[in-house]
Amino acid sequence: MSDDIEWRVTPGLSPYAETLAEMEARAAAIRAGEAREMIWLLEHPPLYTAGTSAVAEELLTPDRFPVFDTGRGGRYTYHGPGQRVGYVLLDLDKRGRDVRAFVGGIEAWLIATLGDFGIAARSEPGRVGIWTGAGADEAKIGAIGVRLRRWVSFHGFAINVDPDLSHFAGIVPCGLPEFAVTSMAKLGAGGDISALDMALGRHFPVLLNALESGEKQLRPSA
Repeated sequence: MSDDIEWRVTPGLSPYAETLAEMEARAAAIRAGEAREMIWLLEHPPLYTAGTSAVAEELLTPDRFPVFDTGRGGRYTYHGPGQRVGYVLLDLDKRGRDVRAFVGGIEAWLIATLGDFGIAARSEPGRVGIWTGAGADEAKIGAIGVRLRRWVSFHGFAINVDPDLSHFAGIVPCGLPEFAVTSMAKLGAGGDISALDMALGRHFPVLLNALESGEKQLRPSA
C-alpha cells in the first residue's frame, strides 16, 4: 500500500447519507490539497442506490428498503450487511487522467483479491463489474460505480462477502436481469470481511500500476 494514501476501515453499519456527505467533502479537500487520498472500507445497512443511468422500472420493490439517488455511474444496486463497500478517493489529475485505466485497474485489483480465496473472477466486455462461473452458473460477485469531480474519484466498488442475497430481488441489479448474484460465502470462500480487507491491501498496487501504465501510454515520446 502507498504510504501517502489513507486506509480507513469503519466498523459497524455506516448510514448512507452521512457517508456520502463525508465522502464528497473529502473529495473536495483532496482537490484543494488539504487532505490525502483515501480508500474507505465499510458496510451499510440494507438500502438501494440509483446511479445516473437508473431506470425506474428496475426498482421492483420501492418500499422494501430506503432508496438513495447518487451521482455515481450505473443503475440500481444494493448495499447491506455482509457486503464490503470500498470508496476510492484518488487524485487522477496527478495519476494520468485515464478513466478507462482507472476502472480497468479497479477490476484487476478486485479480481486479484478474490483470487486469494480461490475464486476465479473476471471482467466481461460490455458489463461493468466482477463475474464468476460460466453458463447457468455465471453470476455477479462485485459491482463498480465511480464518479469524478475535478479529477478526484469517489464512490467505488462493492464485493459480496456474505450478504443476504434475497435482498437483491428488490431491484434488477445493474440493469442485468438475466444474471444471478453470488457471494464469497455462497462460493465456499467464507465470509470473513477482515480477511478480504487484508487481501485488498496486498493487491492495491495492481490499481496503482494500472494508472501508472495508462499515464505512460498518454505521455508523448521523447
